[in-house]
Amino acid sequence: MAIFGHKHHKRSRSSRVSEIVSASTLLGRIGERLRNRGVLLRLFLCSLATILLVVGVKAWESPFRYRLNDYAPLGIQSRVDFEMIDEEETRRAREEAIALVPYVFQNDTTLLEDLVDELQSDLEEIAKSESLSDLTTETQAAFRFVASAAVTSTSEDADLETQQQFRVLKSAVTPENDGAVSRLDQVIDEFRSFVSPLVRLGRADPADLTTHEIELTHDIEIRSLQDAIPSTIAQASDVLLIEMLKDAGALGRAWESSPSLATIRPQLEEWLLQKTPFTLQYSAEATEQAKERAEALVPPVTDRYLAGDVLVSPGTRIDETSLAVLFAEYEQVERMIGLNERVIRVLTVLLMVIVLSVLIGYYLVHNEPRLIRSINRFSVFLIAVVSAVILGRLLSFDPARAEVIPLTVTVMVFAIAYNQVFATLIAFTLSLILTLSTVVDLGHFVLLMSVSTTAVMPLAQVSSRSKLIKVGFFTGATYFFVACGIEIISRQSINSIWLDREFLFDTLLGSGWCLAAGYLVAGNLPFVESAFGVVTDISLLEMSDVSDPLLQELVRRAPGTYNHSVAVATIGEAAADQIGANGLLVRVGAYFHDIGKMLKPEYFVENLTEGSESRHEHLAPAMSTLIIIGHVKDGVDLAKQHHLPQPIIDFIEQHHGTTLVEYFYHEASRKAGAEPDHQNDAQESSFRYPGPKPQSREAGVMMLADAVESASRTLSDPTPKRIESLVHSITMKRLLDGQFDDSSLTLSEIRTVEESLTKSLIGVYHGRIKYPQQRTA
Repeated sequence: MAIFGHKHHKRSRSSRVSEIVSASTLLGRIGERLRNRGVLLRLFLCSLATILLVVGVKAWESPFRYRLNDYAPLGIQSRVDFEMIDEEETRRAREEAIALVPYVFQNDTTLLEDLVDELQSDLEEIAKSESLSDLTTETQAAFRFVASAAVTSTSEDADLETQQQFRVLKSAVTPENDGAVSRLDQVIDEFRSFVSPLVRLGRADPADLTTHEIELTHDIEIRSLQDAIPSTIAQASDVLLIEMLKDAGALGRAWESSPSLATIRPQLEEWLLQKTPFTLQYSAEATEQAKERAEALVPPVTDRYLAGDVLVSPGTRIDETSLAVLFAEYEQVERMIGLNERVIRVLTVLLMVIVLSVLIGYYLVHNEPRLIRSINRFSVFLIAVVSAVILGRLLSFDPARAEVIPLTVTVMVFAIAYNQVFATLIAFTLSLILTLSTVVDLGHFVLLMSVSTTAVMPLAQVSSRSKLIKVGFFTGATYFFVACGIEIISRQSINSIWLDREFLFDTLLGSGWCLAAGYLVAGNLPFVESAFGVVTDISLLEMSDVSDPLLQELVRRAPGTYNHSVAVATIGEAAADQIGANGLLVRVGAYFHDIGKMLKPEYFVENLTEGSESRHEHLAPAMSTLIIIGHVKDGVDLAKQHHLPQPIIDFIEQHHGTTLVEYFYHEASRKAGAEPDHQNDAQESSFRYPGPKPQSREAGVMMLADAVESASRTLSDPTPKRIESLVHSITMKRLLDGQFDDSSLTLSEIRTVEESLTKSLIGVYHGRIKYPQQRTA
C-alpha cells in the first residue's frame, strides 16, 4: 500500500508540474499576443498622427509664403498671367448701381375711388346754400371757409375775401338759368379727368420722405397694389400734392385743359389738400431687394497682370494691396497645378514626416521608453504634436501671425514633462514643419528655432510659476533681437529698421506672443501635470510638507515606517542629485513609498517595540509574504484615494521591483527541505514582488536607498567598512537580478549612487567621542 501511495504521489506531483508548465506556456502566449497588439496599436496611432499632419498642413497645396509688411529686397514678379478682381473699383461700381435704384413705394388707388363723389357732394351743397352759414362744418373745413363760419354773410365784420371765394365757387356750379345741374356735371367731368395723374402717381406723406431721407430729386418706383396697373418711375417731388399743384406739376399743367376748374382753382386746390388721402407707402423690403438685384447685375471689375510684371517693387514692404495681388497670383498658380504634381507633393511631405517620426521614435525607444510603454501618455504626446502643427499653421496668417504660441507652449510643456533634449528635438521638428508649411524662409526657421531653444534651456527644473513667466520674457527678448538681426542681414542696413514702424510693431507683437505663451503654460500647469502624468517641482515642494494629512496618518499609525521613509528620502535625494536626476522627486516619493504599511503596521519590524513578539511567528512563510507584498497594493490604493500624482504612485509600485522577499523565501525553503510533501511551497516566483521594475532613474535610486537603509539597521557594529560592503552587496544583487534593466541607469551612474549612499550612511552612523564619567567621592 505504501508503494502504491508513493507512486500515486509521484503521478500527482508530475501532473501538477505539467499543469504549471502548461499554464506558464499559456500565459506566455497571451502576453506575447498582448505585446503584439500593443505594437500594432502604437503603429496605428503613429500612422493616424502622420495622416493628420499631412492633412493639417495641406500637403497637396504649396504654401502661401507672403505676409503683410514682409520686406522684399529684390522685389516680386508674377510667375503667370492672371486676373484679379479690383475690389475697390467693383465696390464703387456697385455703389453707383445701388444709388441709381429708385425707392419703391406701393400705391393703394382704392383710397381715391370716392374722391370725385365727395367733391360732387360738397359742390351740390354749395349750390344749394345761400351763405357760408348754410354749409356744414365739414364742407367749410374742406374749402378752408372755417375762418368765416363764425359770422354771417350780412354781418358787418364778415371776411370779404372768403365771401368772395364762396360766391365765385357758387357761381361756378350755379348758373343764372335753370341749367345748374348740367354745369356742375361739367365741373365733375373735368375733375375726373383732372385727377387722373393723382390716381396714377398717388400721394406721398412728406414726413415719410423725411424719415427715410428721400430727397425731392430722388427717383422712386410706384408699384400699384392692383396688379393690372404697371409700375411707374417718377421723382419724389411728383408724389407730393403741393408740388403737383404747382404750374410745373402734373396737376398744375392740367388746369389749361380744364376751363371750368380753372375759375375755381384756389378753392379746388384747398379742397384737394384737405380731402386727398396719402396713398403711397414706402416699402423698405422691396427697395432692398431691388438694390440687391442691381448689385448682382454689376460684373466684377478686374485688373490683368502678365507673367513678369512687377507685383512688389524692390526694397519695399508688402502692403495690403500688394498682398491681395500676390494671393490672386498664388491662386492662379494653384489652379494650374495638375493631379500628378499634387500627388508628388503629398508623397514628399509624407516622406519628410515619416523621417522626422523615425528620428523621434528612435530617441523615445532609447531614452524615454516609459512614454512608449504607456498608451495614454503616447496618445497625449501625439495629440500635442499634431495640435501644435495645425494651430501653428492657422495662426501664422495675418493679422495674428502667432504661430510662435503653440510652438513655444508645446516645447515648454515637453521640457517640463520629459527633458530638455527631447523638447529640443520636438522644437526642431515643429519649427521645420511650420516653416515649410507657411513662409518657406530660412530666416523664419532660425527665428522659431532660436525662440523654442530659449524656452527649453532654463526648464531643467520648475520650482515656481514665476520662472515660467521669466522664461516667456526671455523668449520674447530672443524673438525681438533675432528678428532684428535677420532683418539687418536682409536689408544690409542697420539704421533703416529702427525707423520702420511696421517692422517694429510686428516684432514687438511676436515678442508679446512669446510672453503670452509663458503665462499660458504657468496658468495651465496643473492641467499639464494631469494630462502628461508628470509632477513639477512646484507640486513636489507642496507635497514635501510633512504636515500632509497622509504623512501625519503614517506618523500616528506607523512611526517606525515614517522614520524609515524620512531616512530614505534624505540619502536618496543626495544620491539622485549626484547623477543629475530629480532629487526632489526622489525625496517626496520616499516620503510616500511605504504608506501602505500603515494598514498593518504591526507586521513590519520597524514598528515593533523592544521585547514585543512578531506576528509572523505564528504564520506560514507564504502568508507572511502575502502580507509583506500587500503593502505595495495597499499603498497604491491609498495614493489614488488621496489623489497623489502618478509619478508618486509609480514610486510606490516600483520601489521593490520584482525582488525576492528573501527572509520568508529561505524560511519556506528550509521547511520544504524538512517536509518533502511541501517542496512546491517554496517556489521563488511566489515570493517575489509583482513589480514592475523601476521605470526611471529616480525610481532605481530610491530602490537602492530603501534597501540599504533597511539593511543598515541590522548591522550590530556599523563601521564604514561594513557599511561599504553592505551597500555594494545589495547594489550588485539588484543589478544581477535585472532590477535596473528598465530604469535607464548606466553602470557608471549606479556606481555613483552606490558611493553616495555609502557616504550618507557612514555620516548617519558616524562615531562620537565617549566622554569620561565623573568620579564620585
